[in-house]
Amino acid sequence: MAVTRAMLVAETAAHADELHRALTASGFDVRRARPAELADRPALLDEPDVVLVSAALGLQRVALLGQRFAGADKHPAVLVFPEDDPGALEACVRGGFDYVTPPYLPGLLRGRLVSSHERGQLVGAVEAMATMASLHAYERDLGIAREIQAGFLPEHLSVPDGWEFDFRFRPARHVAGDFYDVFEMVNGRRLGFVVADVCDKGVSAALFMALIRTLLRHTADNTSAWNLMDAAPGPLAPGGGSLPPALGLGAGPLVQSVVSTNRYLARNHLRQGYFVTLFFGVLDPVSGSLLYINGGHNPPLLLRGTGERVPLRPTGPAVGMAADSVYSLGHARLDPGDTLFAYTDGVVDARSPGGAPFGTSRLHDLLAPHPPSGRELLEAVDRALADHVGATEQFDDITMLALRRAG
Repeated sequence: MAVTRAMLVAETAAHADELHRALTASGFDVRRARPAELADRPALLDEPDVVLVSAALGLQRVALLGQRFAGADKHPAVLVFPEDDPGALEACVRGGFDYVTPPYLPGLLRGRLVSSHERGQLVGAVEAMATMASLHAYERDLGIAREIQAGFLPEHLSVPDGWEFDFRFRPARHVAGDFYDVFEMVNGRRLGFVVADVCDKGVSAALFMALIRTLLRHTADNTSAWNLMDAAPGPLAPGGGSLPPALGLGAGPLVQSVVSTNRYLARNHLRQGYFVTLFFGVLDPVSGSLLYINGGHNPPLLLRGTGERVPLRPTGPAVGMAADSVYSLGHARLDPGDTLFAYTDGVVDARSPGGAPFGTSRLHDLLAPHPPSGRELLEAVDRALADHVGATEQFDDITMLALRRAG
């Protein structure tokens, strides 16, 4: 690319005249400007191929001008030239700036400026290549992280006869802080499921997602033989009531999983500021009885076949905020034709192009006409979210679960 346009930047014209004449004789189209003029007219920054700045401005002002020109579209070469004080030139050279000194012979001057410009372009190209290589490495690492996270999520749901499980999972970024899980408990006599939302999103939230999911699953797997009396102390049902003995199977692992995970996070990771809201349910697929802990999560809705909607409200705080948090057990029952709909706040917080959230009321209205299947329910919510969001970038991770008892 031809180097044809030069800019002289100085407070006074006297010491730049000789340089101006030499530049013109070298074939440059020369423009002169004062620093204040560049501040008032930023479009001037995009004009020159090379910039010559008076060292008399001082290193700090020269460096500031260098930064401004570095952000211009052309990325021109910036050199300094001396006026009365050679010490000012030396300071700028020590600061990393290229320079020219008199006598300004046109042929030598042009060669110096062209080589400085080409060197700057080469450095820029190398930096761009390094940035691109770093970006490719970052994308590769994200791809690996996405694969690892996908390995934490169930690929195939083991659904008992007479039941239907469906999920939707859409990260806002490459990886998510949301997660869901479904697994057998108590030697296959109970079915555990979790919908959870780690605060924040992206890679850091995904790391905590992996930790929390592992803690919950490991504790549930290793305490499946426990009964209710083995669990941590605390109310066993909202209001402090007791549960019938037949419902106690699976309650111990449920309580112990949440309490142990909460205690570990609060004691070891509270300084990172991460916590998780979750809904952890334990289903008896034979009777339809559901034990659950809602740790500060959006209340799932139990959609009765009769049209009634029952919110399953929090039975304790978000997990990881305080080591001594108490979690009560909730109890519900799914009769034939009932559906449980659970979701993360990415659903109700989804933004329209104008910034309006989807909202809880709109979600509840959408769920009023009870769909004949969990899959159709999730598809209806998906369509409504797509219509609301339009072309707006997804704001938060979105996870939804539909658990339906056939009937």
